[in-house]
Amino acid sequence: MDILYAQIQADLRSNDALRQTNALLQALQHCAAGRDVSVLAKSAVEEIVASPASAVCKKLAFGLIRATRLTADLWEIVCTGIRTDFDFPDPDVTAAAVSILASIPSYRLGKLISDCNKEISNCFDSPSDNLRLSITETLGCILARDDLVTLCENNVNLLDRVSLWWTRIGQNMLDRADSVSKVAFESVGRLFKEFDSKRMSRLAGDKLVDSENSLAIRSNWVSSMVDFVWKKRNALMARSLVLPVENFRVTVFPLVYAVKAVASGAVEVIRKLSKSSRGANNVVDSGNAERFVGVSDVVTHLVPFLESSLDPALIFEVGINMLSLADVPGGKPEWAAASIIAILTLWDRQEYSSARESIVRAVVTNLHLLDLHMQVSLFKRLLLMVRNLRAESDRMHALACICRTALCVDLFAKESVRRGQKPLAGTDIASLFEDVRIKEDLHSVTTKSLFREELVASLVESCFQLSLPLPEQKNSGTESRVIGALAYGTGYGALNWTEPALEVVEVCRPCVKWDCDGRIYAIDCYLKLLVRLCHIYDTRGGVKKLKDGASQDQILNETRLQNLQRELVKDLREVKNPRICARLIWAIGEHIDLEGLDPLLADDPEDPLNIIVSNIHKVLFNIDSSATTANRLQDVQAVLLCSQQLGSRHARAGQLLMKEVEEFRSNSLADSVNKHQCRLILQRIKYTANHPESRWAGVSETRGDYPFSHHKLTVQFYEASAAQDRKLEGLVHKAILELWRPDPSELTLLLTKGIDSTFLKVPPSALTLTGSSDPCYVEAYHLTDASDGRITLHLKVLNLTELELNRVDIRVGLSGALYYMDGSSQAVRQLRNLVSQDPVLCSVTSGVSHFERCALWVQVLYYPFYGSGVAGDYEGDYAEDDPQIMRQKRSLRPELGEPVILRCQPYKIPLTELLLPHKISPVEYFRLWPSLPAIVEYTGAYTYEGSGFTATAAQQYGASPFLSGLKSLPSKPFHRVCSHILRTVAGFQLCFAAKTWHGGFVGMMIFGASEVSRNVDLGDETTTMMCKFVVRASDASITKEIGSDLQGWLDDLTDGGVEYMPEDEVKEASVERLRISMERIALLKAAQPPPKPPKSDDEEEEEEEGEEEEEEEEGEGEGDEKKKKKKKKGKEKENVEEEGKEKGPSTLSKLTPEEVEHRALQAAVLQEWHMLCKARSTKVN
Repeated sequence: MDILYAQIQADLRSNDALRQTNALLQALQHCAAGRDVSVLAKSAVEEIVASPASAVCKKLAFGLIRATRLTADLWEIVCTGIRTDFDFPDPDVTAAAVSILASIPSYRLGKLISDCNKEISNCFDSPSDNLRLSITETLGCILARDDLVTLCENNVNLLDRVSLWWTRIGQNMLDRADSVSKVAFESVGRLFKEFDSKRMSRLAGDKLVDSENSLAIRSNWVSSMVDFVWKKRNALMARSLVLPVENFRVTVFPLVYAVKAVASGAVEVIRKLSKSSRGANNVVDSGNAERFVGVSDVVTHLVPFLESSLDPALIFEVGINMLSLADVPGGKPEWAAASIIAILTLWDRQEYSSARESIVRAVVTNLHLLDLHMQVSLFKRLLLMVRNLRAESDRMHALACICRTALCVDLFAKESVRRGQKPLAGTDIASLFEDVRIKEDLHSVTTKSLFREELVASLVESCFQLSLPLPEQKNSGTESRVIGALAYGTGYGALNWTEPALEVVEVCRPCVKWDCDGRIYAIDCYLKLLVRLCHIYDTRGGVKKLKDGASQDQILNETRLQNLQRELVKDLREVKNPRICARLIWAIGEHIDLEGLDPLLADDPEDPLNIIVSNIHKVLFNIDSSATTANRLQDVQAVLLCSQQLGSRHARAGQLLMKEVEEFRSNSLADSVNKHQCRLILQRIKYTANHPESRWAGVSETRGDYPFSHHKLTVQFYEASAAQDRKLEGLVHKAILELWRPDPSELTLLLTKGIDSTFLKVPPSALTLTGSSDPCYVEAYHLTDASDGRITLHLKVLNLTELELNRVDIRVGLSGALYYMDGSSQAVRQLRNLVSQDPVLCSVTSGVSHFERCALWVQVLYYPFYGSGVAGDYEGDYAEDDPQIMRQKRSLRPELGEPVILRCQPYKIPLTELLLPHKISPVEYFRLWPSLPAIVEYTGAYTYEGSGFTATAAQQYGASPFLSGLKSLPSKPFHRVCSHILRTVAGFQLCFAAKTWHGGFVGMMIFGASEVSRNVDLGDETTTMMCKFVVRASDASITKEIGSDLQGWLDDLTDGGVEYMPEDEVKEASVERLRISMERIALLKAAQPPPKPPKSDDEEEEEEEGEEEEEEEEGEGEGDEKKKKKKKKGKEKENVEEEGKEKGPSTLSKLTPEEVEHRALQAAVLQEWHMLCKARSTKVN
């Protein structure tokens, strides 16, 4: 291989263009085979890029450069070569040089463009089509990127240049050469896309920048391009029609985007962002008529391609863009219909089968643009399409859209009928979902697919979203149409949402009979909606009458609900899942109208009450099902409570259920708790039977709550069905929320909130990495982007010496989970000509692979002797014009000299930076907490300064008296789970939830003692407070990382406010406190006590609160040993004073409750002391 490489290098050094071309082709072959060709790339740079060569050689050399990694020195040579090629007489060579601009690293690109701006501008005027193509394509790729925008922000001259270049690219859309016109359209389209998505900037691995100006600059370019396209739209449409048909696709998006921006008024928004100083006379101001004509022209221009084109990609592109035009004010449903029909024809095209997800997403997202009739006719076909989608996230999004559309259609049609319009067939929810295959799915007991569960869950969750107030829409567009339709349908009435919801519970009724291998999420959702509806319509009280003021609609709805309940009672016998059986009994039992039952059918086994009682018996005496299929504890509790409610409401039910409960109580299946519960229930039923007017003792009002969760006990979490339930819940919630309550985009935020929006983060404070006497001063700060998993380190380097440093290299190495995008082990930034005291900025961007402590290690190498010593000339008998000598002379470079290496302290990335706040409800959090497998516990201490008096005053005025060491927690990426602090007099508990960038869950609880509970006197003093941290995570690697450096983690969390205390020290401190309290007790017993003063109110209150606090702590379920010790310490003074009192001979009965408590507490202190002594084998003096 070495011989081959040597041969290729020799060919590269030759002056023969053919040999050089062959050598480069061979090098590219080796590169494609995966071999390391960095040696060859170095030769190519030195021999071809930096020297005159043919255009073909240059292109091949640049291809080789793109495929390998170059050092910073070699990039310098490449940049020099590009600058000389700009003046080369052959335009093809210049075109090749221009093409490599897009591959130049972003840290070097700015300077090169600044230096060559005149040459770049000249390329636009070149007569050569090839050069104009190259410059348009290359600048179209790089000018939209973040790094260029940042560069323009700091350089006004460059900003003017780039704005001019954009104008030239725009004009090139009308260029005489087809190829140039095509890439100009592409470039403008790229600028528009980048404005919303910044996708190219991400692909380029650009550094992260946070600034409002960069957005302003980009929006300035976008608004000027939109104006240009709008003015020249007719010429551009004509130009696009004479392009070859395969190139037509790239012309569609720029035209549509610009026309839509003007027609919908979005361009005004963009102008407002750009803060441009252009006067009103320059701005395109077109009236409504002109806007509408402009949109119609573009639609007329595009429509023929929907019908006649054979290229699926072109049909899709035109269809999608026409759908976005149908959404502008004045857009017609026919436009949307034509596009959707054309897109749906692609479903069966073999060559487009891999893009089925895109087809469905495009159609369901724009379904609301069609008229009602078209929506209904498409509905069933779409449902079947969604059912066949493979990717679950696409399937869930499409389902959420379809369910929302179903509710929309139903509400809209009903409201139209109310307003006197002719009813349209098939608009109710039952008809929309009556497709044969969907019905089969819903009615079959077992099935392989999850689709039916997803469908029921999405429908029910959509109903719940509809029951909430509709989100307010400030801007027009897609969403506002849907919300307008929903608002029209619900008439902004509070309960109009219940009508479609009632149809949903009727359609989904078969779900209670499903056997889903233990999964119950969908059925739980269904029962939750059923209970809510029964509560709203108060089905327990029977159907209301007209004379009671009920409307016809209400009477109809209540009758339907009553019938549905009777049907569900009959379904009880066919319920396959024992867990659902108990829940269904509860859902029906609380709301069924017992008074409306026919007393003549009391002996009929088909009577609803008899069926309910027989099923209650089945649940109580069910010994067959294992713990995995039924949650017996919860099921028995549910049916016992249900028995009490039913028995208290109705005499016959009372008699039947008393018999059942009596039988269960005497059975060995009932444990002691159940037996006590049965006794209480029997007493209540008997009492209400004898006192019918006091029925409230056994039956409460309905609350509309469904107290069950589909989650199982913690112990059973690791079953497949429970995990699938959780996953399905996550997918459904995410899809529904994204659709109904989408997060506002970056642009919307900036416009509504301006500069205060959360999107614009304040640049973090910089850390100094060098010492005070170092010749270079280096400071750094970092920015993070969790969505891409990237961290950018921004460095500022200042030359503190008197000399001008010609060259300084900054090397940045990585440790931990960081990696560079190009795979290199370190990044090098070369800085030239550092003038004394003049700051120079540079930055590096790296990715983060997983949750781990990581750091960036910066080295500064500066060359004080760089450029001073030059190697001697070659002398000898050689002819002056010998090409070899000429080449060697040309390649001579200044000597580097010995570098001075300055190692900076590492820049550590706080571990908290790799977390994101995770919003979660307290109920969900406390349910999830015990099931998190990995745990780490530790104790921290912080100094609390101030007196007890100030602490009490702070508490009185709402300030928290005990978080002085944890002040910085709110600024960390944790979600505070409970908006309040769980607290007692003697302590507090804080709960936080977060997720790592890579999806792991982290929960953290902090337990601590309140300063107020300590005996802090009124003078100023300093007290050390201790708090216990418990961190649980879904993955052991997370807790391992946190536990490996607990002090570092505490510093990240509290900005150095809390100090880690090892467990040994914590134990020693508690032993010491116990010893001191023992000594005090002994001393006070020996001394003669003063007469007993009357007890103040404060002390009594404190004791009562102390008792409450003990109960609270037991309830918390956290064995927090340290808190209990704190509690004892907090009460020490009282013990001591009490014990010192002299007491005469007395019997036990004369002791007051306070004395009993003090003696018990003293006994506990002594017992703990003896236990510690025993453990440490020490004697008590």
